[in-house]
Amino acid sequence: MQTFSTNSLKVFRTRASKITVAVTVFALALFSTVSYIQSRPEIPTTLAAYYAQELQWKSCYENYQCTDLLVPIDYTELKTGTFTISVLKYPTTGAKKLGSLIVNPGGPGGSGVDYAYAAEYLFTPAILNAYDIVGFDPRGVGRSEPIICLSNKELDANYASDSKPDNEQEFTRTLIESKKFIQQCEQKNKHLTSFSTANAARDMDILRQAVGDKQLNYMGKSYGTFLGTLYAQFFPSNVGRMVLDGAVDPAISNFQQALTQAVGFDKAFAAFVTDCAKRNDCPLPKDKTAAIDEMKKILSQLEKKPNKRLSESLALLGTATALYDSATGWPKLRAAIKAVKQGKAGKLLELADDYTGRTEDGNYTTNEFDSGAVIDCLDFADNRSVEEMKKDAQVFAEQAPLFGPYLAYGGLVCKYIQTPKATEVLPTKTANPIVIIGTTGDPATPYEWAQGLHKILTNSVLISLTGDGHTGQGQGNKCVDGQVDDFYLTSKSPETSSCT
Repeated sequence: MQTFSTNSLKVFRTRASKITVAVTVFALALFSTVSYIQSRPEIPTTLAAYYAQELQWKSCYENYQCTDLLVPIDYTELKTGTFTISVLKYPTTGAKKLGSLIVNPGGPGGSGVDYAYAAEYLFTPAILNAYDIVGFDPRGVGRSEPIICLSNKELDANYASDSKPDNEQEFTRTLIESKKFIQQCEQKNKHLTSFSTANAARDMDILRQAVGDKQLNYMGKSYGTFLGTLYAQFFPSNVGRMVLDGAVDPAISNFQQALTQAVGFDKAFAAFVTDCAKRNDCPLPKDKTAAIDEMKKILSQLEKKPNKRLSESLALLGTATALYDSATGWPKLRAAIKAVKQGKAGKLLELADDYTGRTEDGNYTTNEFDSGAVIDCLDFADNRSVEEMKKDAQVFAEQAPLFGPYLAYGGLVCKYIQTPKATEVLPTKTANPIVIIGTTGDPATPYEWAQGLHKILTNSVLISLTGDGHTGQGQGNKCVDGQVDDFYLTSKSPETSSCT
């Protein structure tokens, strides 16, 4: 799961696209650590006590309910203390409730609370009539013990800085900045190594029990599929109706993840160019190679002379953002490339800021940068040496000429953080089949990752969507959406494995 940051703090975060402006406004209003526990209960001292806690729901934001969930900081040493996890529910008004449907949009660093707030946009009325839609911010994210490392100004500088070191001087600077970042994280946050996705998966089982479900019903998108996969690994008998969309393959190495993703974004850009060539407003050459060269030229010019706040790295990030969604993103990218060739930076900056959560006044609405980088390191430590990374960078440049050079040093920052032993994900059969969705033209979570996860979850069902963009459910494809709804409502396994 590559999170974008410069100074090689990994590259493209795997998350579902933003839903509506309303969600962004919600994030602006709620990026805080407000507690909804009215009377502080006694801190649990046993795991059984955590599972026995009763949630204190309180009405919030008109049609929603909010609460806090207590979880152990360290599941191997409960005396370490307790984390408070923020939870939001969009309650069903249906007469025949099937339970709760817990959701996660991806990341790492994406807010499940914000995602559940968009329940009416995510799911059909039939699903909303059957389930409470429940989202939680995983530990370290948003309102749940947020990992904070950088100030707004430091985030600006880091996103804008050089993510493609071209010489030893630039590479040395990248090493220094990466080490400095981790030092700041360690200075400002306690229990930094406790924020792994493995622990978040354990937290999710406590949440399952707290909402009163015998088995977990779950929708995980992008990185959220990794959270769901680890849950299935730890609690296979507790898996209810689970859909993993935009799948991550947990069995591949950090290097393989980054390279596959780089190739995926290059393929997505090539698909964009093919579509662009058919349109009158296309600002790029029709030939794919020539179009990539033109884009490289734009990036090179910005490297030498940034356009106001638009740097080389932010321009690439804006480009990647548009590739997540072919329907709305590609038209924006055509306009942005045309504008930047005319010396206007605004449209590409808007795309980049949409990804990072930066507002016009220079504030960031989320802590996705900090939490994403730390959690990624805890989940997928990169065991390669610095020299091996330099050698592998040539492979990135050869196989993904546009995005490869920027993703080549994705695991560099993880050299400076103590990481626990990664969870080994073994072939698993769950109590109920899990539905996996893979999109053939997905740049952020390439289709082969869905195939890999399908092999690991041995009784899973794979829906293959032929198309472009990131994730498949909720994108307007009736074949996908209809089968997902049927699965959640009746447990009926998908009958059509291929959708177009």
